[in-house]
Amino acid sequence: MVNFLLLALGVALLAFGGEALIRGALASARRLDVSPLLSGLVIVGFGTSAPELMVSVEAALDERPDIAIGNVVGSNIGNILLILGICALITPLAVKPLALRRDAVTVVAASILFSVLLGGSALERADGVIFLMALVAYLVWAYWSERFHGAPSAEVHEAEAEEITPLPKAAVWIVTTVTTGLLLLIAGSHVLLIGAVGIAEQLGVSDAVIGLTLVAVGTSFPELSISVIAALRRHADVAIGNVLGSNIFNLLGILGISALLQPLPVHQRILQFDQWIMLGTSLLLLLFLYTKNCLSRLEGGILLAGYGAYVGLSFTTFSV
Repeated sequence: MVNFLLLALGVALLAFGGEALIRGALASARRLDVSPLLSGLVIVGFGTSAPELMVSVEAALDERPDIAIGNVVGSNIGNILLILGICALITPLAVKPLALRRDAVTVVAASILFSVLLGGSALERADGVIFLMALVAYLVWAYWSERFHGAPSAEVHEAEAEEITPLPKAAVWIVTTVTTGLLLLIAGSHVLLIGAVGIAEQLGVSDAVIGLTLVAVGTSFPELSISVIAALRRHADVAIGNVLGSNIFNLLGILGISALLQPLPVHQRILQFDQWIMLGTSLLLLLFLYTKNCLSRLEGGILLAGYGAYVGLSFTTFSV
């Protein structure tokens, strides 16, 4: 019971910390006259992935690679199957193909790159450098295409920045908000990691299983809250764009930083099962988006059912 309480406390600290960090960073960007496009693309994208970053980095430094990698892979699976499944049930998510084609394809490409770099059954520091270089290339490409070519997806990233309100205005409150967010993220990642390891030992399952499920869902709360709010407000492009952007940052940014800090051996179940589920869900989302230009409630139900099946298999067939 204590371990589950620690896990819940860690999730709460991460959720509040991530929210505070995003609000503070966006407020700073407005004071510095940073464009809404860049704020939505970088600050919201990285900010919603901050809990995953803190947990994976601490797990990597604590020599628990199964949680570090499992957290990212599980978050990407959950973002598509769980979060978009819920959002599509709230309202069908109509999407402009031209607005998201680059990001949807990049998610699939990043998933393929992950599988390629796992060829040696580990992510080395050189792999981390490749991930980070790919992330920089994506950000430059995205900003250049939207800033200078008026890509429709610019509206998505600008809307993401506008979706988060209210923001602190006074400089002292901005600094306080950012500092508080960082401290909560650090504390939350530490507490969550203690609870997650304890639960794995109690249930007799591997760290990878807990990282891929409980930890992954817990660290995805910022993506869940922003996407659900966007769906309730009928801002479909924001809901989908937030998930796609988060998945790109998770793979290229978080794994890049984690592998750069500490080489990460990969658990066999991730090699044999989860990496293919992650790639398969990315391809399935791409198929849904390009066949009908939307995610219907039926497709949302299919995604949610798929997540239920994935979690069930994680704790039965692939529990060790």
